[in-house]
Amino acid sequence: MKVKTILVSQPEPKMENSPYQNLVNRTKVKIDFRSFIHVEGAAAKEVREQKIDLSKFTAIILTSRNAVDHFFRVAEEMRFKIPDSLKYFCQSEAVAYYLQKYVVYRKRKIYVGKRTFPELCPLIKKHKNEIFLIPSSDKVGGSSALELDKLGVKWTSGTFFRTVISDLSDLADVKYDVLVFFSPSGIESLFQNFPEFIQEKTCIAVFGNTTMKAAQDKGLRIDIQAPTPESPSMTMAIENYIKEKS
Repeated sequence: MKVKTILVSQPEPKMENSPYQNLVNRTKVKIDFRSFIHVEGAAAKEVREQKIDLSKFTAIILTSRNAVDHFFRVAEEMRFKIPDSLKYFCQSEAVAYYLQKYVVYRKRKIYVGKRTFPELCPLIKKHKNEIFLIPSSDKVGGSSALELDKLGVKWTSGTFFRTVISDLSDLADVKYDVLVFFSPSGIESLFQNFPEFIQEKTCIAVFGNTTMKAAQDKGLRIDIQAPTPESPSMTMAIENYIKEKS
């Protein structure tokens, strides 16, 4: 089957010359973007009901840009003045860079991991006497908790935002050759919006093992997978598939 149309279950990249635009230029396919899930912030009242007192924490662990946004939003809603002494542990350079939206780097104690949570843990271990807060979503995984418990540090996780299924009813009669997913929540959204979805000739592209498992658990056929040694990015995986089928 020749690929002509692709739906990516994420917001459209804001950068110029994004990998997707380059893919369009090279292959002439039509690519649409649509968020299958979105994030909603928890109100300050909901955070208080979790028995979270921001003044009790000496360090904060930030695993995503959403965590950064919603921590500072809740602090503002609570009228809590964040002390200059608060230590920030960022899971990746991308999160640390985004943190500059709210704080001046040279005036704060910021520690940056490489990419994954386990890679951040050695830095946390060096500061194990701190009291840590993790602003997270309601979909937080248990692996982070296991890692922190192994370190023996004092920590609390709070729901500062939640992942919500988007309404996709306007796509009911729209057909795409390829559907692209990056998280199990995207797969969940597909079937919540379209319980009778039948794959037939539609190609399913997935990024990561957890997304692949979620798709397979729903009986979907995986046609495109990333990352792999041959296709480290999703756009490369799609392009390789298009070349294979053309």
